[in-house]
Amino acid sequence: METRKKDQNIMVNQLGLKQKNVLKVFIIIIDIILLLFFNVTVCYADLEDDEEIDVEEIKKEIVQASTTIAEEPKLNAKIGLVFDRASKTILYEKNGLKQVPMASTTKIMTAIVVLENADLTDVVTIDKKAAGTGGSRLGLKVNDKITVHDLLYGLMLKSGNDTAVALAIHVGGSVEGFANMMNKTAEEMGLVNSHFVTPHGLDAQGHYTTAYELAYMADYGLQNPKFKEIVSTKIYTVTINGQPQVISNTNELLGNLDGVYGVKTGFTNGANRCLVTACKRGELDIITVVLGADTKKIRTQDSMNLIEYTHKNYQVVNLEKIIQEKFENWKQLNEKRIYINKGKTNQIHIQLEEMPYKTMAIKNTQTDNINLEINSLYYLEAPIQEREIIGNVKVQIKDKTIGTLNIQNERAIGKKEVKDYFMDFLSLLP
Repeated sequence: METRKKDQNIMVNQLGLKQKNVLKVFIIIIDIILLLFFNVTVCYADLEDDEEIDVEEIKKEIVQASTTIAEEPKLNAKIGLVFDRASKTILYEKNGLKQVPMASTTKIMTAIVVLENADLTDVVTIDKKAAGTGGSRLGLKVNDKITVHDLLYGLMLKSGNDTAVALAIHVGGSVEGFANMMNKTAEEMGLVNSHFVTPHGLDAQGHYTTAYELAYMADYGLQNPKFKEIVSTKIYTVTINGQPQVISNTNELLGNLDGVYGVKTGFTNGANRCLVTACKRGELDIITVVLGADTKKIRTQDSMNLIEYTHKNYQVVNLEKIIQEKFENWKQLNEKRIYINKGKTNQIHIQLEEMPYKTMAIKNTQTDNINLEINSLYYLEAPIQEREIIGNVKVQIKDKTIGTLNIQNERAIGKKEVKDYFMDFLSLLP
């Protein structure tokens, strides 16, 4: 009886596979007809993966495995990364600095550029190029009218390649012009391993990023309230030609996993399945990136694994407070030992440069291993300028240096003049 049931399940799965293959063949035929008879260029390499997955089942698997999670999570995808939003640092990475294609996660940068350069109330009339863009689509047609605002929702929820091209032409004048804007924005962000050719992420030579820089883009975007609002929306109603159309977010973790509030899915033949996820529980706010997964289930499972691993093994600490307390203890013992030769005063007041971030996610096992390596000059020659650097502090977690801060002179100290020596002489007289 059990064998017969398994055979039936296999037959059902095979039938489902055949139906999907028939659908894909049908789409290809339609694309060929459009190309031959209507001279419309199309591409079907970016069909968002429609593989059905059971998020709840994966969630149970992760929870069961969490009791035996190793020192680092094991991923099936080629690339994975966890990014701490508070400190902008990498907590975990597997090939996280490798340049790779990123499919529709490209649209994170597309949305950023649009939000920084366009009026959301502008009405866009869809042209032939945008309407003819294939792959995942909102379903725009030539002469359709839709606002930039709703195009952004179609871009980030539905992953519409047609919306990406429409926005690119509206904002940049052309796809090429918009790509230049994307690259300029990336440069301004300080990204050195990203380059954009298209606004949608269809496979193209010279179009790439890294998991780290993709996480950095997502973090940058999420600082914009509108960007965050869009990517955290599960269902939205866009208006095309005055008619409402309900769309759903392609992000399978949104609404299904505690703390998830974005960001973007992606899939092309060249990039495979991709997922950028933002998740906050308590004070711990992270972005995970999974690229190059062979199936949608793997990208989902790996993303959940990274999230659960991080929230189990890391906590947010007030790094600024710890550094200040340790430095003040050192200062009490050492500030008076600093000698100023020929100074109008031999009393110096020192201060420590501020950390670029106040809090940081640190492994539970390393919260007691935060130390300072302090190096300072103890002999100084006057004059000394205000905020002159007299040493530095290396902030270390165990044996790893995570930052170096300067020790500065708080106030200027002038060099003694003849009259100052005379006054010193007089003070010695009985």
